[in-house]
Amino acid sequence: MPKILLCVTGGVAAYKAIDLVSSMRKRGDEVRILMTESATRFVSPVSFSSVGNFPVYTDAFEVSDGRILHTTLSLWGDILVVAPMTANTAAKIANGIADNIVAMTVLAFNGPKIGVPSMNVRMYENPITTQNLSKLSKIGWHILEPATGHLADGEYGKGRYPDNSQILFEIEKALGPADYKDINVLVTAGPTREPIDPVRYITNRSSGKMGYEIAKAAKIRGANVFLVSGPVALPAPYGIERKSVQTANEMKNAILDRMEWADIIVMAAAVADYKPSVFSNQKIKKRADEMNLHLVKTGDILEEVSKMRKPNQFVVGFAAETENLLENARYKLESKKLDMIVANDISHSNIGFDSDYNEVTIICGNNNVIHIGRNKKSSIAQNILDIIRSHRVKLA
Repeated sequence: MPKILLCVTGGVAAYKAIDLVSSMRKRGDEVRILMTESATRFVSPVSFSSVGNFPVYTDAFEVSDGRILHTTLSLWGDILVVAPMTANTAAKIANGIADNIVAMTVLAFNGPKIGVPSMNVRMYENPITTQNLSKLSKIGWHILEPATGHLADGEYGKGRYPDNSQILFEIEKALGPADYKDINVLVTAGPTREPIDPVRYITNRSSGKMGYEIAKAAKIRGANVFLVSGPVALPAPYGIERKSVQTANEMKNAILDRMEWADIIVMAAAVADYKPSVFSNQKIKKRADEMNLHLVKTGDILEEVSKMRKPNQFVVGFAAETENLLENARYKLESKKLDMIVANDISHSNIGFDSDYNEVTIICGNNNVIHIGRNKKSSIAQNILDIIRSHRVKLA
């Protein structure tokens, strides 16, 4: 996991960095927190230490192991993040002023750097501030654009601290391989819903987490990503265009609309296999002891995609099985003429549906079988992309 130098400066949004630290801890990141004296007036260093169980540094002249602290820290980190970045700190860094532990460490740090400006709208739009932030961008900083909205001082405008998920995404992207740069990836995720009447529908237990993690991982690695999502309780991943659908037919149309664009198509959605033959416009009343529901097949989206694919498109299917995992997955791979299939056994209660963990077996078109043991879906998504990249290169 990455070693992150998180620098907190004296803005009202300093308290939001506490949640950022909490998220970093949950991901397993290693973090060292540096605070300016002004930042400690907004949030106590004890708060950061308690939430993250990470070291917190405030004294520029503290000596550790016989070395000045800021030089030691600057050699330790993989990436440096200033969040929030005040106008004062941006001005100091842009002009090489090093009069506190944050500015000193920044001046000595040679790795990737991310700045998260957060301040009053008029301070942000002041030509001096915009010039300083532009200067930082030109020398290699990645400066996140503040959000627009109601500010802590009661004004409205650009200057709000962005969502921490955006900051975490930018950290991963800055440290990622960028081996999917300029590749167009279409991902499907989640279940579909086939309506019975205005209040009832047929669906399945798919949470969409695996597909969302694949979309996010592809974006982090530089891809252009289009996500077609069934109904899920997940926010749209940062920087990804998402098309929300309900039924299998809606999902098919969304895919076909963008199919020509895609270089890689990852069909991770759990599409309903059947739907009611008749939809009732009115709610069906509970009168009889029994109710018979006549079902018909939905269209086979994966088969249709496979038939319409271009020679240079790489198509990946998914197979969720409760028995004969490899046999069923291999049949689906061959019958649909896929390049790769990701199979998982959904009979295990500690992986798959609703879980952040999974265990999969990947079968490639050349009959190469790769098993990935139980791990976080975010890690498995990276493994899947590694395998896609490797086999796609071989087929090219």
